[in-house]
Amino acid sequence: MVRKDIKNLHIGVYPPDGRVRVATPLLVDDEAVRLAVISRLEWINRQRYMFQEQERQSVREYISKESHYFQGRRYLLEIINTDREGKVVLKNNTMKLHVPKGSDVSQRERVLLQWYRRELRTSAAPIVEKWSQRLNVDLKEYRIRRMKTKWGSCNPQAKRIWLNLELVKKPLHCLEYIIVHELIHLLERNHNERFQALMDEHMPQWRSYREELNRKPLAHEEWNSD
Repeated sequence: MVRKDIKNLHIGVYPPDGRVRVATPLLVDDEAVRLAVISRLEWINRQRYMFQEQERQSVREYISKESHYFQGRRYLLEIINTDREGKVVLKNNTMKLHVPKGSDVSQRERVLLQWYRRELRTSAAPIVEKWSQRLNVDLKEYRIRRMKTKWGSCNPQAKRIWLNLELVKKPLHCLEYIIVHELIHLLERNHNERFQALMDEHMPQWRSYREELNRKPLAHEEWNSD
């Protein structure tokens, strides 16, 4: 448990082994923290169980026949050596990774991650535009980065949202859910009743999307201490 200058109490469950972390406001006493954790035990245990049961992804070697994912589909990697600039081409169930001859693991990874980043930005752009208008929020920008414990985040002051690069591997409806989730934080910063009501109004099926994402090794929940 850590005490921080924050408004709400946060409970997170993190990979790979389901470590639980509690961040609490400075003035919340230990008994209130204990009760908050007890009230979330079912959720905590569910997340820890999913971490224990999930299939562990092996260390990526970026070699032919290795499995990689894009928009919810599994592809078998095929390494194609070339004298030209690296690129990725999808054909049927194959992800053809064109890389310079003699490339090592880091070079192959870089080519794939660059392609993933471009594809995620291409997919996210129309969704961000649609929902920014529908929710009537003033979003200055959205950015993409690799995150270990969250699918997305929002900075209401800067009017900026971040998307986890790993979302490129998930179905498009999961990407849309995270975008809506973060944009609604521009209207309501906390995961309180108003936030949930806004989610219910604009995306009634959001809980099923959340469950789908939380079956994978990322879980974080904010708990309002009020």
